[in-house]
Amino acid sequence: MNPKLSVVIPCYNHGQFVQEALESVFAAGRNDIEVIVVDDGSTDPRTIQEMRTLSRDPRLTLIQQKNQGLAAARNNAISAAAADYLLPLDADNRIRPAYLEHGIAVLDAKPKIGVVYGDAEYFGARTGPWKVGPFDRERLLEWNYIDACAVIRREVWEKNGGYRGGMPVMGLEDWDFWLKTYANGWQFEYIPEVLFEYRVMPGSMIHRARAQAQATEEFIADHHGRLYRAIWMERQSVSRTTQHLLRLVRQRMRDRLIPAGLRARN
Repeated sequence: MNPKLSVVIPCYNHGQFVQEALESVFAAGRNDIEVIVVDDGSTDPRTIQEMRTLSRDPRLTLIQQKNQGLAAARNNAISAAAADYLLPLDADNRIRPAYLEHGIAVLDAKPKIGVVYGDAEYFGARTGPWKVGPFDRERLLEWNYIDACAVIRREVWEKNGGYRGGMPVMGLEDWDFWLKTYANGWQFEYIPEVLFEYRVMPGSMIHRARAQAQATEEFIADHHGRLYRAIWMERQSVSRTTQHLLRLVRQRMRDRLIPAGLRARN
């Protein structure tokens, strides 16, 4: 029987953390979960040794490849996955067991939902809660706020054409992916509960992504111009409709408050 959900874990020189990521998945105690680790051409001796250890672990599938970047590593793992539901997990992060339960339950019950995500807890160089919040299209258009660690339908990935490589800096492929997901008509469901743990390290990808904000925004504009234009046109239409309604309301209020004879003289 095919697994219900595939957890895909790209790893590049994060051998010291990957066991924590794996144990967070195995802690759920489910027998319908598939785990795929992709070693994206790691060069760190500790990671290389860790991959040798993982190659003997019957609980997971290990893919080893030349370095191709985060997007390709995720895509290659998903291509090898057997489940209809997917959970990308970075090798230095951890999930809570409830993520699998919530994600599967929502996607089983609601066919229009393509993405299930929740809140997170920071650990490492920064600690504390990360309250992601409900889906907000306007917020997503401005900058990415939903981490790649979400439960998604395989069909979402297929219709998106996978994760797009070539961004100015790795770490925001998920922003491009979520915009494509929205443009393809899928809905997002937010679970207001801590469902994963996000490790913060000095020099991490998210810091580099912020440093390249302008280049990243230009990349997004180049690839999603049609979506942004459609939303801009929608806003213009709504604005014109609102102005028309306000004129009608003002006219009706005027008609009620000013006697007809006085209006005629004016």
